[in-house]
This record gives sequence, C-alpha cells and structure tokens, in this order.
Amino acid sequence: MKSRKRQAYTVIAVIMMLVFIASTVAGTKAVVAGRDQEKPVNVVDVPVLNYHKVDTLHHALSVLPENFEQQMAYLHDNGYHTVTPDQLMAYLKHGSPLPENPVMITFDDGYLDNYANAFPSMKKYGFTGTIFLVTGKIGQDQRFMNWEQVREMQQAGFVFGSHTVNHVALSKIDNEQLETELTESREEMERQLGQKPRYFAYPTGAYNLQIEQAVRQAGYRAAFTVRYGQAGPDSDPYAVERIPIFQSDNTFRSFLFRLRGASLLERLGLIRN
Repeated sequence: MKSRKRQAYTVIAVIMMLVFIASTVAGTKAVVAGRDQEKPVNVVDVPVLNYHKVDTLHHALSVLPENFEQQMAYLHDNGYHTVTPDQLMAYLKHGSPLPENPVMITFDDGYLDNYANAFPSMKKYGFTGTIFLVTGKIGQDQRFMNWEQVREMQQAGFVFGSHTVNHVALSKIDNEQLETELTESREEMERQLGQKPRYFAYPTGAYNLQIEQAVRQAGYRAAFTVRYGQAGPDSDPYAVERIPIFQSDNTFRSFLFRLRGASLLERLGLIRN
C-alpha cells in the first residue's frame, strides 16, 4: 500500500512539474525562423478552447453555467486576452503580435444557451468569442439561436463562422453535397449578417486533404478541427487544433489542466485525448 502511495505521489509531482514547465515555456519570446527578423513575435502556442453547450442538461457536450462562469473568471483574473480568428491567422501566417496570454474561445453549432448563458458571462469579463453556426438550425430549431440573437452578438464583437448547413460528416457525402454544405451555409450567413464568413469548423471533426481543399476553394481562410492540441506557428491553417472543454467530475481542474499543461503532456505521450 505504501509503495502504491509513493508511486501516486511521484506521478502527481511529475505532472505538476510538467505543467509548470509548460506554463513557463508558454511565456518565452523568440523570433520565428523564416519570418521578419526585425519583428520578434511571441511564439506561444495559443489555446483555442472548444465549447458546445453551456446549460444544466448534463449533456455530453455541456458545461454547467456556473462552471463556465468560473472558467471565464479564471481567464480574466490571470490576465488572458481573447483573440479573434483574424488575429490568430495573422499570427500563424505572418508573425503578427498577439496580446499577452492570448486565448481564443470557440463554440460549435450555435445553441441558444450560447446566447442565454455564455454571452452574458463573457461580456462581464470583456471577452469575445467565435461561434460556428449550423445555418439550417438557426431560427428553425428552438434549441438554437435565431438570427436576431446572432446579430446582437456580432455587434458585441463576436465572430461567426460556418459549421455547414446540416451538420453532416463531410467524409461521408459526395463532392456535390460537400460543395452545397460549404457554399450554401456561407451564402446564408452573408444574407443574414452582411458579410461572408471567413472561417469554418469541421462537423464531427471529419476531414481529410480533399475536404481541406474544398474548404479552401469555397473561400474560407482557415478551418478548425476537434483534433486535440494548441494552435502554433506550425499549425495547418486548414486544420487548426483546439482544446475541447466538457463537464467532468472536477470540471475546473480538468479545464485548468487542459489550458496550461495537457498539450505538453500529450506531446510527451503521457496522456491521450
């Protein structure tokens, strides 16, 4: 029994050390090779948080509103600054500087609770986010936002991207359907919001090189996956990594672990998403 306890304490100590190293490395500055050498950039890996629902339904994709509030308070109190997809892409492609402790907050699907629960909390702390909409559901399904609510959030600085028309796995449809899902969602968002969305998120996370190329040809500047990791200078703009945030037995501990150290632990092979 004592041996097991010692092993457990050792594992905990190693994890804490690695998390500390991760948070320390994330704050270092250097010049990115191949970029403008006269403009050093902060080469941190940027956490792109991936939420779905913020509600009390105990759904697999949900985070309780009080847990979401706690997470936003932590980000605010620890000096994090939300960035837009435009800022992130300018950093990834050109080395443009980001604010200190950058974080991008994204939501998939466009559920009503994003407006009712997440939006007030984020406004409270001066945060903005990016929401990828399933356009066929917006204003058509009571579980989702309507376009008036989307426009209100857009005016408050939120960015909206496409998540297709029907949320189908793109790897399971033919090329004609793929083009329809990519272009019709983009056209509907232009009609409703006055501009074409520049960013896309793959439904169910399904993508391959052919789908990436179709997304590019449809006019999107970048696309986001559900592949675990943080976005950095080496990220593929059409397969940007994100960090999924869900409810758990200790949601805040899981959130903090993923935010500050999980990506390093995964690269070392110590955890798997």
